[in-house]
Amino acid sequence: MKTQVNTKQLALLGLMTALVVVLSNIVIPVNGLTITLNVIPVAIAAIALGPTGGAIVGAVFGTCSFLQCMGILGTSPMGMFTFEISPVLTFLQRFVPRVLDGFCVGWIFKGVSKLTNAKVSCFVTGFFAAFLNTVFFMSALVIFFGNNADFKETYMQGQSAFAYILGAITINAILEMVTSTVISGAVGFALFKAKLIDIPEKKLKTA
Repeated sequence: MKTQVNTKQLALLGLMTALVVVLSNIVIPVNGLTITLNVIPVAIAAIALGPTGGAIVGAVFGTCSFLQCMGILGTSPMGMFTFEISPVLTFLQRFVPRVLDGFCVGWIFKGVSKLTNAKVSCFVTGFFAAFLNTVFFMSALVIFFGNNADFKETYMQGQSAFAYILGAITINAILEMVTSTVISGAVGFALFKAKLIDIPEKKLKTA
């Protein structure tokens, strides 16, 4: 039985990893902005595999995000800009927040699941995967590049660090949160109902 469970976990981890790579090439334009979907497999991995699984898939997300700064797996104009300033800091800014996001939402799922049922836990986890991704990503951006004159002139345009981070919570970020909440919650709960994820019933009940 233990081998079977591990096999299912590895298969799911591989599937979420591949999904991140595929979704790195997909963006949805909304009023001149874009919605990224990479937080969804991170959330599902956190739901199904806990903080470790979330962190691993988050690391893949972060790696793909960094590669986009070099024109691989799509392009990121801002990433290319910061890459010219410092490739090392750009890697840290792109990679660390995504690992931290996956790790944190794994613990959020564990915590919330002790207070409520599977469905609510999955939807809450989906929301926080997108919310924390935005907060961590923008905070790291300000920490690593907020004092750079070129970055401040081009992107911050005289705003304070707090105002700049708050300004990221625009329509695209909100739609990312809605999309992640709905899809991650639905998929995560479906995995429980299909018994593809094994969670002790005394800790989490599928109401």
